[in-house]
Amino acid sequence: MYPLATLRLPLCCMIICCLCLIGFSSDVLAGETIRINGSGIGLDMMKPLIAAYSKAHPGISIEMEKPLGSSGAIKALIAGALDIAVSSKPLKAEEAEQGATLRPFGRTPLAIVVGGSVPVKDITTPELEKIYSGTTVVWPGGETIRLILRPQEDIDTKILRGLSPGMDEAVTRARKRPGMITVVTDPESNQAVARTIGSIGASGLVGVLVSKPSLSIISLNGIMPSAKTLADGRYPLAKEIYFVTTSRLSRASEKFIDFIYSDKGRAIVEKIGVLVTAGGKTGR
Repeated sequence: MYPLATLRLPLCCMIICCLCLIGFSSDVLAGETIRINGSGIGLDMMKPLIAAYSKAHPGISIEMEKPLGSSGAIKALIAGALDIAVSSKPLKAEEAEQGATLRPFGRTPLAIVVGGSVPVKDITTPELEKIYSGTTVVWPGGETIRLILRPQEDIDTKILRGLSPGMDEAVTRARKRPGMITVVTDPESNQAVARTIGSIGASGLVGVLVSKPSLSIISLNGIMPSAKTLADGRYPLAKEIYFVTTSRLSRASEKFIDFIYSDKGRAIVEKIGVLVTAGGKTGR
């Protein structure tokens, strides 16, 4: 027979192990921090998701700074500075080679937006081509049209080019015109449209619906941008939304992504102009 003191040590160890297992078996570990960044519209989409998740999981801290953009966030993710990146474009080969994994999620319309003073509710593709090429330079009533552009390699620029061959040429001409306003991020673009008299630009619908800048969404060829018109193919311009992670993904971060892809998460984003195209838990 072993002494009592010898029996107590394994018993204590067993109790500690049980307590640890109980703690680790909860939904997520209290006190963990999830670091997120990405495109402007991606972060706008995350705001109501984070609010809902934080309410149900008060022990989890979710950090989200000003948008780094898709490419910047993926670089930070690969470097270990982020847990999750929200991207508007697919991975480059070198990003995948460095350990980044793409998770498709959904799409949001790229809406045509104008400043509040612009007296236009709808625009056709030929009219948009003329505005970007510089053939049309004033709005009905005589106010000067002021284009708000995105950088050459920005996904919004590429989406607009794909609207029509004429639009592709018009965007090229717009970039050569003197005095054009070019902004980098989605929030900066919305702010520029909102504060510039006679302005016109493009914005992810989710960003407008969440941040509510002082601008107007107009229809394109008679079709208003929405998740519904995107789903049925009537609205032609769309921005993809992806989640990007690495093998370092924490359990807390994985649980949060599971929530985003869940029925509850989908219902939240569908109310703010996102068409969820991924199927099943975490889109796999």
